[in-house]
Amino acid sequence: MSFSYVVRRILLVFLVIWSAATLNFFIPKITPRNPIREKLLEQASRGGYIPPGFEDMVQSYEKRFGLDQPVWKQYLTYLNEMAHFNLGYSISNFPKTVPELIGQSIWWTIGLLSVTTILTFLIGTLLGALMAWQKSSFVIRNILPGILVLSAVPSFIVGLLLIYFVAFKWKLLPLGGAYDATKLPVFNASFVLEIIRYATLPALAFILTTAGGWAIGMRGMMVTVQGEDYMTFGEAKGLKDWRLFYKYAVRNALLPQVTGLAIAFSYIVGGSVLVEVIFRYPGLGTLLANAIRQLDYFLIYGIVFILTVAIGIAMFIIDMIYPLLDPRIAYEGN
Repeated sequence: MSFSYVVRRILLVFLVIWSAATLNFFIPKITPRNPIREKLLEQASRGGYIPPGFEDMVQSYEKRFGLDQPVWKQYLTYLNEMAHFNLGYSISNFPKTVPELIGQSIWWTIGLLSVTTILTFLIGTLLGALMAWQKSSFVIRNILPGILVLSAVPSFIVGLLLIYFVAFKWKLLPLGGAYDATKLPVFNASFVLEIIRYATLPALAFILTTAGGWAIGMRGMMVTVQGEDYMTFGEAKGLKDWRLFYKYAVRNALLPQVTGLAIAFSYIVGGSVLVEVIFRYPGLGTLLANAIRQLDYFLIYGIVFILTVAIGIAMFIIDMIYPLLDPRIAYEGN
């Protein structure tokens, strides 16, 4: 791997982050809504009247958040703040800072979706490999239609069905939330089991709808791999079926799946929004949905910027470790 290639990839990562950050800044600006005015009006409505000097208050807060500046100046300030990872204050939750809000929510999302992502990768990859293996059972080799149907259904639709049947009708699991709100969270075995119990339905919604994608991708690669010369040579040598399956077929078909796994981890937040909302799960997806609804510029900026950086870093890392996963891959300097 040449030094020039590494430099080009690093520059590409910065270009991707800058492009996404620019879109992230300008898209919320399209709406004519004023989040400062909306938040102050909401608070005033609780008292039943608009206090004197309301407009002065709006202007004061706009100045505090820098929203009184021209858009181009706001953009330059935004880029400078993002470059220093200074995510600022939340408009809708002032005086809480964006890092503080993200810190309260991100561990719920990571705990739920990192586990489900790994489970769907393992289940889908193994199932896809078995679907393409000619010596598998008839049932496994012919479950493709069912997998295609499940992979085409949005995860939040499956989530709603699970809520209705499993939680509401059969009362087997809670309707939503992360734990029993009537209890104080105490880190012990009982509380951990309760968290797992509340996370089961949203986890199932992800697994049922995303494992099929992994299975279909792995099945396609396994079909291709089984036609390679080394597979024919291995069969001619009389290698055992399990050795041909795991050591030769699965191992060589796994590379695109590993790439997809790295990308899937970086997309954890984006894929969790609707499912977390319908299950009232206090993760980063719910936080982002609330920020969009309330047009909390700085909270949106912070969450999307972190997501963009995660995607860029994940793609860079997978590019760097490709030659370690497959010795046949070599990056040249030209």
